[in-house]
Amino acid sequence: MKEKSNDKERFIEEIVKATTEDFIKRREDRKSLEWQWKLNMNFVSGNQYCEILPSGEISEEEKYYGWQSRSVFNHISPIVETRLAKLSRVRPSMSVRASSGEEKDLKTAIVASEILKSTSSRIQLDKVIKTATEWSEVTGTSFYKVMWNDQGGKLIGEKDGESVYEGDVVVQAVSPFEIFPDSLFKSDIEDLSSVIHARAVDVNDINKRYGVQLEGGELDVFSLSNESISSNGGYKAKKTSETLKNHVILIEKYEMPSIEYPNGRYIAVAGDKLLEYGELPYKNGVDGERALPFIKQVSLNQVGSFFGVSLVERLIPLQRAYNAVKNRKYEFMNRVSMGVVNVEDGSCDTDELIDEGLSPGKVIVYRQGSRPPQMMSTGSVPLDFTYEEERLISEFVTVSGTSEISRTSSVSKSTMSGVALELLIEQDETRLSSTAEAIRSAVKNIGKHIIRLYRQFAKSTRIMRSLGDGKQVKILYFNSSDLSSDDVIFDTENELTQTPAQKKAAVLDMISSGLLYDENGALSQRTKVKVLEILGYGSLSNAQDIVTLHASKAEKENLELEKMDVGIDELDEHGVHIEEHIRKLLSLDNENLQDSDYKKRIRAHVALHKNAISQSVIKALQDKGE
Repeated sequence: MKEKSNDKERFIEEIVKATTEDFIKRREDRKSLEWQWKLNMNFVSGNQYCEILPSGEISEEEKYYGWQSRSVFNHISPIVETRLAKLSRVRPSMSVRASSGEEKDLKTAIVASEILKSTSSRIQLDKVIKTATEWSEVTGTSFYKVMWNDQGGKLIGEKDGESVYEGDVVVQAVSPFEIFPDSLFKSDIEDLSSVIHARAVDVNDINKRYGVQLEGGELDVFSLSNESISSNGGYKAKKTSETLKNHVILIEKYEMPSIEYPNGRYIAVAGDKLLEYGELPYKNGVDGERALPFIKQVSLNQVGSFFGVSLVERLIPLQRAYNAVKNRKYEFMNRVSMGVVNVEDGSCDTDELIDEGLSPGKVIVYRQGSRPPQMMSTGSVPLDFTYEEERLISEFVTVSGTSEISRTSSVSKSTMSGVALELLIEQDETRLSSTAEAIRSAVKNIGKHIIRLYRQFAKSTRIMRSLGDGKQVKILYFNSSDLSSDDVIFDTENELTQTPAQKKAAVLDMISSGLLYDENGALSQRTKVKVLEILGYGSLSNAQDIVTLHASKAEKENLELEKMDVGIDELDEHGVHIEEHIRKLLSLDNENLQDSDYKKRIRAHVALHKNAISQSVIKALQDKGE
């Protein structure tokens, strides 16, 4: 028994040592990238008189002379803000494509699509994407971590005195400072053999999660080290360092399946303690394979590198040059406006002159026979300063791809046609297209991970609410067997190709050209509702739109018809109901379902509506004849 205990302790020590050493090695290999990320953060925040020392410390540049101007004219921050504002429109709506044309697969695809929409709203996925995009725009790379939280969801009971929850999906935005791949030269997450997710965690949180009490200390939240700031005169610039007290480094290592470990490995280490050891927890890969729970998002791809590159890195040299030109220009203007006084030695009280200068009306007493103080000629501000300033501004536009129209919301004073403006705006969007596609790709992978995690963990029947097309709440009942497909697709095209204003203008053009009118030359009530929604006035139709209510009632009847026959109501708007039922029939139209009981019940229900219309027409003719 004692030998087994010793073997277990030795095994734990080896695992902790190997994991910690692996983390330290990866941290050292990646240090140069971290230095650049910290420098980027400084320049975005306006702390732009700093540089990277050989030690990796961010140090403030010293002045050559005490009188030098050190103002910051930050052009990087508005460029980043403009890009973030445009990228905030990239919020694609997701749905799931059926794995086949069979009725069962079509139904499960609809359920999975509703789960995606409901989960995205519940976990505030838009907010998570916003945070991740901010990281990727400044540092070049960000990550999403998609996990299953056993303590999430609804409370379903108690076991051994502890609360039991049904569990739920969690999606977190993770900064690149916390991700350590096994190779810096592999392009995608799927190419990696392992990933370490290391971060500073409060010892109290470690105790709550793992039941282990550790002794904390001071940690740098970015470098994940307790090294003190050097005393060589360097100044640690703001936004690059934040010391946390009573924290430890939590090292989570995720290893992909291999011959030695067919189900992969998950190792959690903190404070020289093994907190957890087991298989890779999530079957979030293709065909139920175990995979890493991370998704990468980049601002701009860098060939042959795991981490992407930020536009800020390219703008830093321009920002340095621009600050230098503007400050030298203002120094020259100060000389012109304040003047430089020429004083003969011993001719007057120079201390008074230094303190007060040559103010208007000032009486200067100077020694008889000496030359009175006089202003030296400094000339005017050279035009070269203005030319260089304008050239640098144009280079900002060239490098960033963000025009003055986007950044300043104003048009040049020179005459510019509407077509030219449209082309300029389109060029701005084109430069953002690769970044936008990276976001869309990441969101699609998030959707796949969400469906796969529900398939793995949602074994019992669950209830979920979703908002339907008729602005009514739907109640979904599902379990893992209802999620046969994880083929996530987008319901919308790239949101940057058309702005909301362009979409509204396109709808108005279609109305004016008559494309949306029916055979009677009028807009149907249903079309009016859709148009109002696109124009941003959907609330005008929600309260009193009878057509939408009838369409929603018909959708409910379609669900009920899957199990039993459904009659009609004398208050039904039969035309709207027939349209919705036929739409459902056409969506199910394939050889395997031609003679299904479901389609027979829908056809019989449509026949009831048509018969009601016929009876109404006959009655109207009879009343007219009388």
